Amino acid sequence: MTHETHTPEITPKFHPEITPSLEELEAQERRLVFPRFTYEDAWALGSLLVEMARERQAPVAIDIHRAGQQLFHAALPGSTPDNDAWIARKRRVVERYGTSSYIVGARSRAKGTTFEDSSRLDPDTYAAHGGSFPVHVEGAGVIGSVTVSGLPQLEDHRMVVEAVEHFPEKQ
Repeated sequence: MTHETHTPEITPKFHPEITPSLEELEAQERRLVFPRFTYEDAWALGSLLVEMARERQAPVAIDIHRAGQQLFHAALPGSTPDNDAWIARKRRVVERYGTSSYIVGARSRAKGTTFEDSSRLDPDTYAAHGGSFPVHVEGAGVIGSVTVSGLPQLEDHRMVVEAVEHFPEKQ
């Protein structure tokens, strides 16, 4: 069961001591830019996420999209079809706003509102919950997304960021 599907409110709030600041989140995105992003890179990054999830016994689904094409998808034990729906909703936020789904939700919370109220977008189509991170290519901008679903939103976000930070092209 995912935290996302059992939260009593649409956009959960976190305690400040465990939630990164907007500045920290924005710095992650400025730092985590790819020189390029090929089919092989998508496979390698997706495989790294699968390895991390297996080591942690995380019941997640993993998805990588580029320019509207799904380049990688994996569903690990304990994940459900609902995780695929969450992936699609979080990915659409990245596609629309060009930044991580977690940042979009955090910006709404910082204004004392929710993404659902401030954006007026259909919550069945868009979810500003953590777990979808932009694939930003140097000189090209955001060309896709890497998404994890199955853990609480901050953990989904952190898993993607950790994988991108340790991805061979980033070292």
